[in-house]
Amino acid sequence: MPAKILIVEDEPSICENVVYALEADGFAVSTAATGQSALEQVKAQDFSLIILDVGLPDMTGFEVCKAVRRSHSLPVLFLTARSSEVDRVVGLEIGGDDYVVKPFSPRELVARVRAILRRVSAVPLPALRPDTAVPLVIDDVRCQAIYYGTALNLSRYEFRMLRAFAAHPGRVFSREQLMDHASEEPDASMERTVDTHVKTLRARMRGVRTGLDPIVTHRGMGYSLLETWPDA
Repeated sequence: MPAKILIVEDEPSICENVVYALEADGFAVSTAATGQSALEQVKAQDFSLIILDVGLPDMTGFEVCKAVRRSHSLPVLFLTARSSEVDRVVGLEIGGDDYVVKPFSPRELVARVRAILRRVSAVPLPALRPDTAVPLVIDDVRCQAIYYGTALNLSRYEFRMLRAFAAHPGRVFSREQLMDHASEEPDASMERTVDTHVKTLRARMRGVRTGLDPIVTHRGMGYSLLETWPDA
């Protein structure tokens, strides 16, 4: 049986996009538009993970998470428009496993779901499909990059570059743009080291997935992250 995900989101368009992304990737999905409905479904069904909006019409997602935690240990991924550090910390401290801020990439969300389930669950995951999920998760709270379930050992510049790539798979970044993303005070010397950082990123990612080059060189233009990925 595929992993079953409960989406708790009161905005129909957002809910539909998340449902489509997860179902296209092989997950079974249920939805709820209120906190009370979510709690009733958690009591009646077995879920592998909850995607939980913080701003629900009847109670906050934080309150729902606390109620769930009283009787269940299933992982919770918060989905919210709140981006302040205080909200992120509160969400994680009350038992959340990850935190995604709107607007978000459905591909990134699916990748984060996969990463959480690999860490906390023995539930078998559906195979990655070439056009549905990027197997790279950027955890801004912990400043980690998770690639095919493995945390990469990156410098701050490499992490920031990879975060820029992951936010826009397929987009070509010039060296100057990558420099701007990587450094608080970019200068000419930093721009000359972009190639070195990209080389290191490739080496670290190939160490996890031998034979796959995730960063594409565009001669005379710059670099991009793969947009289409092979099966796991």
